[in-house]
Amino acid sequence: MEAMKPLMKLCIAKLKQGTLLWLEGFKEACYLHRVVILCLRSRKLLIRTGQCFLLNGFIFLGSMIVLNSVVIPMLFWILPDQCSQISTQVPCSFGGILKLYSVLRLGLIQLFYVFWFYPLYMFSLILSSLWYNDIAKFGFAAMGRSGSSVVEPSSPSETLTAQSTAHTERLAGLGGVMVGIGEQVFSVILLSFFFLEVFATGFIPYVGKAINFLLLSWMYAYYCFEYKWNFSEVALDKRLDYFESNWAFFAGFGSPCVLAIFFVSPLVSYGVMAVLFPLFVLAATCSGAEQDISFPRRKWRGVGLGRLPIFYAADSLSLRVLSLLPLKPQDKTQEIKAH
Repeated sequence: MEAMKPLMKLCIAKLKQGTLLWLEGFKEACYLHRVVILCLRSRKLLIRTGQCFLLNGFIFLGSMIVLNSVVIPMLFWILPDQCSQISTQVPCSFGGILKLYSVLRLGLIQLFYVFWFYPLYMFSLILSSLWYNDIAKFGFAAMGRSGSSVVEPSSPSETLTAQSTAHTERLAGLGGVMVGIGEQVFSVILLSFFFLEVFATGFIPYVGKAINFLLLSWMYAYYCFEYKWNFSEVALDKRLDYFESNWAFFAGFGSPCVLAIFFVSPLVSYGVMAVLFPLFVLAATCSGAEQDISFPRRKWRGVGLGRLPIFYAADSLSLRVLSLLPLKPQDKTQEIKAH
């Protein structure tokens, strides 16, 4: 029993550290007042964010509210589903008519989805994806003007070391372009497999919902920070290494995103996320958490918890898919994704 005490103390200490890091990430995502400051600094950012709210909040979610609050009740009034709304006769002799009314209601609602919601969903999905990139770019520029996003090295030697490291890691010319494209392609494949993994966990009995919530939190947290990491030209292997080494922080950061959509229907959840996602992207842009990547191992807050291989399955499947492609420089892919 005495031998178990040090192990228990270690587990309690790690649990406490993980909880604190989760809370720190949660708070970092909720610092939305920074978003207001960024929007006030950049007119372009304010316009793009407003357009995103107008399309996804006012038009898309507004259409859902109109459908559920006006259209469907009106259809039930015109095409009732109860005999008492047609006649007071007992017993009811309008069973066939009620079935016809039910089919007509269902058909009209489906037409509403086919000719309005699904096209609007695709239009919003494509346009919002472009706007998110602009929002991140304008937010990144606004942070650059403020100077608050720059991490100052503690000594001149660290400055020289960081500059030389960045210089040696940055490839020039066509080779650098090809490596950048390769990283983007690999990132898309990796996140696609991770999304399938997230989707599949929702069908696991008993613990599936909890695992699904956790994986969704990581996925949205990674999406939020990926925009800034792209503009900061952070290599893919460093992103994944940092993310998996600070898994508790990013689980906390993604939790508010998931809480907002976890208990509603898919279309409503998309609309809510499309409205909130720019805010969390800007919150990630304002965050200084990822600045530790520039000086690895110096002040990583999650180092005591150890690295959690969040993307291991998606990583393995992605490399497997790439190995099947007729590409000769496979060792370059391994270099891009070696970690």
